[in-house]
Order: sequence, then C-alpha cells, then structure tokens
Amino acid sequence: MGANHTHVPTSRRAALAAAAVLVPLALATVAALVWLWPSPPKAPAAPDSGLARYTAAVQAVTLTPCQEEPPIEGGPRLPPPDPATCGEAVVKLTSGPNAGTETKLQLPSGPGAQVFHPGDAVIVLYAPEPTLDAPPYRLSDHDRSTPLWLFGLAFALAVIAFGRWRGLSALFGLGITFAILLLFVLPGILDGKPPLLVAIAGASAIMLTVLFLTHGFTLATAMAVLGTLAALVITGALSYVSLDLAHLAGITDEAAFNLGMSYHIDTQGLLLASIIIGSLGVLDDVTVTQAVTVGELAHANPTYGFRRLYRAGGRVGRAHIASVINTIILAYAGASLPLLLLISVGREPLGQVLTNPVIAQEIVRSVVGTLGLISAVPITTALAALVARRTTEAEPAPQAHRPRHAAHS
Repeated sequence: MGANHTHVPTSRRAALAAAAVLVPLALATVAALVWLWPSPPKAPAAPDSGLARYTAAVQAVTLTPCQEEPPIEGGPRLPPPDPATCGEAVVKLTSGPNAGTETKLQLPSGPGAQVFHPGDAVIVLYAPEPTLDAPPYRLSDHDRSTPLWLFGLAFALAVIAFGRWRGLSALFGLGITFAILLLFVLPGILDGKPPLLVAIAGASAIMLTVLFLTHGFTLATAMAVLGTLAALVITGALSYVSLDLAHLAGITDEAAFNLGMSYHIDTQGLLLASIIIGSLGVLDDVTVTQAVTVGELAHANPTYGFRRLYRAGGRVGRAHIASVINTIILAYAGASLPLLLLISVGREPLGQVLTNPVIAQEIVRSVVGTLGLISAVPITTALAALVARRTTEAEPAPQAHRPRHAAHS
C-alpha cells in the first residue's frame, strides 16, 4: 500500500517552480507599467514655426555653374560644391492646397546636399509668409515613404516565408516591442519619470510578452526569460557602478544636451536606460539559444546528467559569445564611423582619444553589455540543464530493442 502512493512528476514540479517566479514578475511588471505610465500629452502652448511639409515630384532640373564660397578667415577651406547641386528644379506639387501646380525652386547646395533628378518624389517646405521675391516653397528632401514601405513588405514576406507561423508570431512580437517603446518608454522619459525605472519596466514587459509569444509557453522559454532577467539585473548594476566610476553624465552630443536643458531629463539615467534596452536585444538571442540547445541535448541524450548537460551547453555558449562580442564591437564601430574618422584626422594621442567622453561612453557601454552577456550563458545553461534533467528523469526510459537472434544464443 505504501508503494502505491502518487507523486507529482518532476517536470510538473519544474513548471510550478518556474510559474512561482514568473507570475509575481509579471504582476510586478504590470504594476510598474501602471505606476509609470505617462500622462496624456498637453497641447502646445505656443504655435509651431508655421512650416508645412508637402509632397511633390521633380519635373525637370536645370544646372548652372556653382559659385565658389569665400574662404573663412582662419578656418579650414571649404570643399567645392557638387556641380549636380547647383541650379533650379521644376517640381509639381502632389499634396497640399496647391496640389497639381508647378513651381520653380532653387536646388539645395553645400556640403552634404542631396542630388535630385527628374521623376524623384520629394518633400517641399511651405512658408506662409515668403520673404522678398522668393517662392513660398523650398525643396527639402527626398520622399522615402514608398521605398520604406517596400522594404518593410519585403522584410515581412521573407520572415513569414522562412519562419511561417513562427515568423508571423515574431513579427507580432516586433510590433509589441515598438508599441511599448513608442507608447510607454519614450513618452514616460519625456514625462519626467525616472529613465532607469522606465527602461526596467519596459524591458520586462518586452521580455515577458515577446519571448513567450515568439517561442511558445514552454519550460525552455521560461528558463530563457529567467536567465535574461538575471543578466539584465547584473547589467543594470554594472552600468550604475561603471558610469559613476567613469564620471559619465550622459551628455556627449547636442541631442542629449537639448534634452537635459529643455525637458530636464536625467541624462545619466537616460544613458543607463539605453544600455538596458540595447542589451535586451542581444540577451534574448543568447538565452533562448542556450535554453533550446540544452533541451535538445537532453532529448537526444537522456542519460546525460546535470553536469554533462551544463558542460555541453557551456561549450555552445562560449562559441556563441565569441561571435556575438565581435558583432557588438563592429556594430558600435559602424555607428561611430564618422566620429572615428574625425579622431583619426585629428591625430590625437591614444590616451586622449580613449578618455574622450564620447569614446569612453561607448567603451563602458560595450564592456558592461558584454559582461552582462557573458553572465547570461552560465545562468541560463544551469537553469535549462536543471529543468531538462528533471524532465527526462520524469519521462519513462525507452525500451532497448533486442535482436531476435540474441534470444536464441
């Protein structure tokens, strides 16, 4: 009678243990979203500049000889303008009160000016009170709405064609990510909420919804979520300490300066928030890969215990981390390529270059993100190995097939 008692399968125990952690985490995330949700935007007290944007199409371009800019006294000599940016363009308005009419506008010139050709879709700015004899419209930029819609459609079709239902759920998760960023994170920071708390709440909401939506409600996904959460906590703590030690206030460009002056935003907290949000995108890739890899190893080798699963998964994680670190550094280098070129032209000593606030900020961001990424591998691998071992132990062992001729031997 004592041998006939029932017990809870180990896999169910693992699921209950995971739920005991994830459910309070989800409730805390919802409470943080409600507490930090930004107030509705107020109507602007002052009118805007009066400039309106309309679409147009270039009908013809007439080029003229460029006029040389006078040299700046004591300054560098300006490069000559591109001959393709000097002249006039006839554009036909396709939106606005004067849609269908044509007007002749001056081509924008100077360093970095864009080149326009007949047939280009463009954006024109309308000033209601033109000065002197100038027309009320000014040629501003190319209209990129159609190409961007085509790029987005090609991206969605490629993801769905390759991933099918999983790809469709990934696109839906991407939409949720953008919704949380645009409706909660950015307005919350502009509303004066603490950037670090807003980033933590937003990252938790993205992590819980997107990971489960994309990869399913499985134990492997639950372990990936827990590993991501632990790595985010480590990344946030390291970021806070590192920025304080390096005396980085987060003001390294004009955008951060304007935000700090105009909206009274904590720029150091904004930098912390950017590190957390940026780390989340790489962390979920690593943690999901580790959790799924360990689960597949346990399924293929039911005799593997915790130690062997952890070692095998750790080898995969080390290879993955080695490639991801190179990806992170190249991504930062590519984004900062103009700055790196300016530093190279200046020929400053290496010590001054590395201690520059802009470079130091990127170094701290890269180092802290990499340390958080490295910590995610052993944590997620250990959690996944523990759950996978108990799950395989709870399953009945497969019966070995015995050849017929062995019975007659």
